[in-house]
Amino acid sequence: MPITHSASKKLKQDKKRRAQNLKGLASFKAALRTARLTPTPKNLSQAFSQLDQAAKKHLIHKNKAARLKSKLSSKLKDQKSK
Repeated sequence: MPITHSASKKLKQDKKRRAQNLKGLASFKAALRTARLTPTPKNLSQAFSQLDQAAKKHLIHKNKAARLKSKLSSKLKDQKSK
């Protein structure tokens, strides 16, 4: 338990930030899951948007977002070629 006033304030801020971060991660993971299962242009667009937002908020690294977007694009391309 925090002892000083500033420590208790920091704990409160950390809990609030963690909740926001987990909410953001859950939404981007859900969009990613949907895009992987059914790679349609609409699902990919939504996943790209979520990935960009997660990278912007520093929930994931920008290179990871780029890598995931590339994989999803190639998945859609493979599906169209079949």
